[in-house]
Amino acid sequence: MLEFDNSYARLPERFFTKMRAEPVSAPALLKLNDALAAEMGLDTGFLASADGLAMLAGNSVPDGAEPLAQVYAGHQFGGWSPRLGDGRALLLGEVTGPDGAHWDIQLKGSGPTPYSRSGDGRAWLGPVLREYIVSEAMSAFGVPTTRALAAVSTGETVLREQRYPGAILTRVASSHVRVGTFQYFASQQDTDGISALLNFAITRHYPDLEQGDALGFLKAVIAAQANLVAKWMGLGFIHGVMNTDNCHVGGLTIDYGPCAFMDAYHPSKVFSSIDQFGRYAYGAQPEILVWNLAQLATSLLPLIDDNMDKAVEAAQAALQGFGPAYTDAWKEVFFAKLGLPDGGDTEVALVQDLLTRMAENQADFTLTFRGLLNGTARDQFVDPTAFDDWASSWNALSPDAGLMARANPAFIPRNHQIELAIKEAVAGDLSRFHRIVSVLATPFEDQPDHSDLQSAPVAQELVHQTFCGT
Repeated sequence: MLEFDNSYARLPERFFTKMRAEPVSAPALLKLNDALAAEMGLDTGFLASADGLAMLAGNSVPDGAEPLAQVYAGHQFGGWSPRLGDGRALLLGEVTGPDGAHWDIQLKGSGPTPYSRSGDGRAWLGPVLREYIVSEAMSAFGVPTTRALAAVSTGETVLREQRYPGAILTRVASSHVRVGTFQYFASQQDTDGISALLNFAITRHYPDLEQGDALGFLKAVIAAQANLVAKWMGLGFIHGVMNTDNCHVGGLTIDYGPCAFMDAYHPSKVFSSIDQFGRYAYGAQPEILVWNLAQLATSLLPLIDDNMDKAVEAAQAALQGFGPAYTDAWKEVFFAKLGLPDGGDTEVALVQDLLTRMAENQADFTLTFRGLLNGTARDQFVDPTAFDDWASSWNALSPDAGLMARANPAFIPRNHQIELAIKEAVAGDLSRFHRIVSVLATPFEDQPDHSDLQSAPVAQELVHQTFCGT
């Protein structure tokens, strides 16, 4: 069984709505993350049992759990939404792992809540499998992220563009507090609420800070997010919907909706079907993150200083620290990808020159960088001599192959493979899904038996748009 300690449920009642999930008719376990369960100190035997399945499907509430839907607000594509919240998710409860780490256990797709905005609160199989694959791959890449503990089918259908099989994802994270959570209370001028949330977030994510240290908290979030987005950039990852309600104050990747990993590199690449103007394009992600952090800073102003002018000045100074923090993190990520332990302006120019040549030559992002290890990178270029001209300068720096092997994955969650896995799963065949999850558990290892999952898509396999899936 699980031992719960539900600290979020002890916050003031205006932070959430306590409620139970809506039961489903015929749940079945699709995938249980045994390794993660062990890390969390959970009994896999219980999770795989009938009682465990009932919990993962939302059909029962285990002793000690206090399920609730969190409330938050957010800027969505720049437009203000004053009341969002968990529209299809419930925080089932919180547990502490053997190492002292704290884990929220949340059910996604568990039915409507007061924040569903006329939605059904359900999820269909496709988005559940996508988030399971991508979030677990991100963890294996070493990127801070929410995790997937389990996926279950509900035995019911969900109506979207057509009828799809329903599913529920059990998502776990160190918390589910977002920039938009702070914005919700700030928009209501609820200083006591902001203060309570601040202290909760400090305890959960930045325990070295003193309670109430709003400026220190802001600086810590800025540093964490700078590190996070640099890691995204180093993987060619596009979040797709970087709204403030999808921006985690602990520096985790959260809410895998229309996300994607680039095939052919281009800085203006967009996959999300709802991002018509490229607000959240690959190359725009650092800038939009600063915009999101500015909204957090605005929410914290009353707690930074009683003098508003001084509070604004301190917040602005903190935000100006994002640029240097991101630049340092970006250098660490991309220098490692080129096998360079460190460097300066010359090495920065070398990285930027390679990326420019990749964009001009439709070079696959992942295969180009991985190909630096085995001499196949030039094969990704329409004009291979464009790579040769760059490679002569790079080779002169004596790159470290071991460093490159640890920084450049052999496998990523390829968009076309995910779409194929979803299509097959809807038809009842989960074998490709399980194989992708297995391969991506060790993405830096060469796995010749699964080279089809490594390959870039051919023209007819290209995925040009991804969808939120709500």
